[in-house]
Amino acid sequence: APGPRSYTTLRDEAVKLFNSLQQLESERDPVPLMQGVLQTCLDLPPLVDEIYCQLVKQTTEPPAPGGQGDLHYWQLLTCMSCTFLPSPPVLRFLRFHLDRRTESRFPTSEMAKYACFIREALGKTKGRECVPSLEEILVLMRRQEMICTVHCPGAPACSVAISSHTTAQEVAQELVSRLGLSQSPNLFALYEQSRRREHPVGSATLLADVLTRFE
Repeated sequence: APGPRSYTTLRDEAVKLFNSLQQLESERDPVPLMQGVLQTCLDLPPLVDEIYCQLVKQTTEPPAPGGQGDLHYWQLLTCMSCTFLPSPPVLRFLRFHLDRRTESRFPTSEMAKYACFIREALGKTKGRECVPSLEEILVLMRRQEMICTVHCPGAPACSVAISSHTTAQEVAQELVSRLGLSQSPNLFALYEQSRRREHPVGSATLLADVLTRFE
């Protein structure tokens, strides 16, 4: 469909994504390539299952288990798991891949740590409005949380650790507790300020999506 990006047929785009995955294996800076793959999947949802299946294939019996190229695939699989849910049949096969093929066979490896992280993320992911920002991808590659800075009226700025699944309501509740306002009868919300425009962030909005819009 017409839009900000030009796409061809799903088949052609699937081939392009396959070529991107091949390039990912030897890429020195894989973050922009990963974000490009995620963006294509967001724009073309039918390709989400395709990429999950390709990544399962690439992480099955790799030539160098735990090598840099292999870990790049695991890192992209991590980003996928925090952004999209596959269809139920692919999800079942993915869980089998994480459990039986990876964690059971290589229990102390980096691959097993990624597999555990992915399995937990799949239980929380509900879909994203935006693909992860470059900063979020870097954090996910290390299986860590992001630090979000919130400016509070009459108080210093507060730093809050968030994941790809943290909502605005959860952050607001944490700040209310930190500022000792739990007994206040007032309602509190986060606001997003962009240039001269300011508007409240919906309570169910993922903070990671807000940070991507800032980027």
